[in-house]
Amino acid sequence: MLKKQTTKISLQNPQRFTKQQKPHKTTKRSPRQALTTYRKKRDFAKTAEPIGGTEVVIHNELAFVIQKHAAGHLHFDLRLERDGVMKSWAVPKGLSLDPAIKRLAMQVEDHPIEYNTFEGTIPAGEYGGGTVMLWDQGTYHYDSDRPDDLESLRQGYAKGDLKLVFAGKRLQGSWALVRMRRCDPERPQWLLIKRRDEFADSQTDIVEKYQTSVTTGRTMEEIAADQPPA
Repeated sequence: MLKKQTTKISLQNPQRFTKQQKPHKTTKRSPRQALTTYRKKRDFAKTAEPIGGTEVVIHNELAFVIQKHAAGHLHFDLRLERDGVMKSWAVPKGLSLDPAIKRLAMQVEDHPIEYNTFEGTIPAGEYGGGTVMLWDQGTYHYDSDRPDDLESLRQGYAKGDLKLVFAGKRLQGSWALVRMRRCDPERPQWLLIKRRDEFADSQTDIVEKYQTSVTTGRTMEEIAADQPPA
């Protein structure tokens, strides 16, 4: 979920965006432990968001989802399946197919796998209150000679240098997700960048191009009103 930031970020100094020289210290946790923060922030008697906790099967074909979220500020949430949860980032300006454009991606709490199918409205007053659209979904893998190598994915995450290949309904091809060097380790900030390949496109604004749900075909207004697509 998108949180209000108090630190101004300048995108004019590329030296600030170099990747970590040393990996962050990470501790592998069970999905139940990883969802503690997610659950503490929500009242599941009021929100229809999933509580999570069903049995998770770890497999090599990993899911990703992008949700358009009209909370305090309109933004996009990128979620990547890893070790039984969805690692999550809030992307204020959405994604760009232009490799020259770097998008700020603020890491937030892990979400349950069940969140991959959530579309609807979080009640006002609840954490992240607002309308949520399923904007894209599909699978992804680590961009290497062994795309099923989960350990390389974990190591890339720890180093803050992820090279990913998306196979979604709207997003395709290779992307980089790089952790910024100078940021609060408790609230990591990353850059999401389209890598140069046949799917790169400096002319198309993909956020403007697709204004409906990838699953239901509804607009944000129709989802908020709980109506079928026109």
